Amino acid sequence: MSPLPAPLDAEQQAARTWFESLRDRICAEFEAIEREAGSDARFEYVAWDRVDPSGGPGGGGVRGVMKGRVFEKVGVNVSTVAGTFEGEFGRTIHGAGDDPRFFATGISLVAHMANPHVPAVHMNTRFLVTTKRWFGGGADLNPPLPIEEDTADFHHTLRAACDRHDPEHYPRFKKWADEYFYIPHRGVHRGVGGIFYDHLEGDFDANFAFTRDVGEAFLNAYPRIVRRRMHTPFTDADLATQRAWRGRYAEFNLVYDRGTLFGLKTGGNIDAILMSLPPVATWD
Repeated sequence: MSPLPAPLDAEQQAARTWFESLRDRICAEFEAIEREAGSDARFEYVAWDRVDPSGGPGGGGVRGVMKGRVFEKVGVNVSTVAGTFEGEFGRTIHGAGDDPRFFATGISLVAHMANPHVPAVHMNTRFLVTTKRWFGGGADLNPPLPIEEDTADFHHTLRAACDRHDPEHYPRFKKWADEYFYIPHRGVHRGVGGIFYDHLEGDFDANFAFTRDVGEAFLNAYPRIVRRRMHTPFTDADLATQRAWRGRYAEFNLVYDRGTLFGLKTGGNIDAILMSLPPVATWD
């Protein structure tokens, strides 16, 4: 791991280890899907280091990207960073208003698919430490051509994960996703939703268990949906719809996404931050 300002405590290390292990299993499953499609595409990994604004070590991460026959472009990133928020940005972060020191570790994933009948997807879970400690993240499905069976499957799997912890989680976090993944200047949602949560603090063990279940739910649901649709025939009109929809996706990530802003404001790797952008998009 890239150097950090201080040794990790037990909670920080447990979260970091889990996110990296989830990355390994997700990438292995996505590569297996490529093998099933007759492709030998694999993830290429690039490590990066972060320098804190103080000039000291700030941690870093690993960016993984695969471009294949099924996954036109998929990025799976893990990072573990720490240091001091610079300027006024820290005052916008939960628990950092009076003390700009922070620690963050997490996984972030975005997949753009070759077949427009296979939905794109986003998943991110993270653990942050300021003067408070909390988990956040979620997953949302982004089909250019929505199919009700896939939407229902994705939501059902996330609901089951939520219900194992608190029956109020799913309706609350689904509503949060619907409100967050919305493009105000277009008046449309980014996709068909999922769940989004943040500032989940208090009982570390309970919140960590929930965050792990979110990761497991994603790994359960999404590959199943990909396999269901990846051989569906598509037309030039379908591709045109996909590329126009990708333009909306790019607009959200560049204008409204908090994760993009956090990465840019904390000196993250630019290519890792912007791996969420689609390989091909159109605007009329």
